[in-house]
Amino acid sequence: MRIASACLVALLMAVSTAAAADTLGISKTKPAEGPFVEIDGGFMVPYEITVPGAEVKLSMVPVPGGTRVMGEGDSAYTVKVEPFWMQKTETTWAQYKEFMALYDQLKKIEGAGVRPVTDDNKVDAVTIPTPLYEPSFTFENGEDPQQAAVTMTQYSAMQYSKWISGVTGDQYRLPSEAEWEFAAAGGEKGPYSFGDVDKIGDYAWYVDNADGAQAKVGEKKPNQYGLYDMNGNVWEWVLDAYTEETPEALAGKTVTVAEAIQWPTEPFPLCSKGGSWDDDAENCKVTSKLGSHDDDWKASDPNFPLSPWWFTEYPSTCVGFRLIRPLTELPKTEMRKYWDSLPESLQFDVTDRLGGGRGVLGLVDEKLPEAIKQVQD
Repeated sequence: MRIASACLVALLMAVSTAAAADTLGISKTKPAEGPFVEIDGGFMVPYEITVPGAEVKLSMVPVPGGTRVMGEGDSAYTVKVEPFWMQKTETTWAQYKEFMALYDQLKKIEGAGVRPVTDDNKVDAVTIPTPLYEPSFTFENGEDPQQAAVTMTQYSAMQYSKWISGVTGDQYRLPSEAEWEFAAAGGEKGPYSFGDVDKIGDYAWYVDNADGAQAKVGEKKPNQYGLYDMNGNVWEWVLDAYTEETPEALAGKTVTVAEAIQWPTEPFPLCSKGGSWDDDAENCKVTSKLGSHDDDWKASDPNFPLSPWWFTEYPSTCVGFRLIRPLTELPKTEMRKYWDSLPESLQFDVTDRLGGGRGVLGLVDEKLPEAIKQVQD
């Protein structure tokens, strides 16, 4: 029996290692150079993919597990962070415009009467707004393919993450506030991954060195995990609602990432992190955050209801996002809150605008690229 048990354990270990080796971003052997995160059965390593059906690449780097203390004093709490991959840079216009282009592609698919969205498959659908009516505000600070995409809502960023997940077959999403801070800190406990604030010019585009304009991504030094522009350049959406005070229910506790997320119950304020090119060094700390305000940020939107996908006012010109891919995947039913969760009023806005022809709802899965090719031929 002991021999059989030993054989069984060896077999299970071999299966686990083989599975790890077949997983995107996991190496069976320790890399000879470059960053890696050791896990059971292998090593998480950086990877790059070409997004299926698009002409852009996605570069991801591994972030180790650990803990992050959120808040200060008696109200502080500790979040246990599991390993994940994070996008090396903020999402660029080259990448985001591929998502914007889905409107025309999905309308063609809809017009061809194929791949209809039903109650049974709606879990695999995303919403895309009509093309920008007045793009001058969105591109006010440039639309260079390597600049960070900006002015999209948190909801739109979540839909983008759902599209990437659908066409790749892997689970991508926005980070939680705790995951974002953990990654931005690069293993350091202070307000900046680089330690002394005097070094900020080497790592961040902020108001003192940005010359009044947004820069391209990845032009400063990366942090310890190989992540660029975690301080400055643009604020980055996270999953959480914006809160001024540490949640009382979490004070003094140690919780998981899922337990720590402050899921929004109102349209705003929602949370973005890390500061921008138009902020001072104080607002570019790892702990810095900005709360959205729909009434102000959509003040000149002529539509009713207001767009659930785009903002029209400053400071949204300084707000973008990047994605993460957790090491451990969740059942698709549980991922709905990471991709589709909306307060009731915003759900109404999305439904109304889709019904009025000011957006499209379409399926995003691994068959989408071929469907797009068929309707374009």
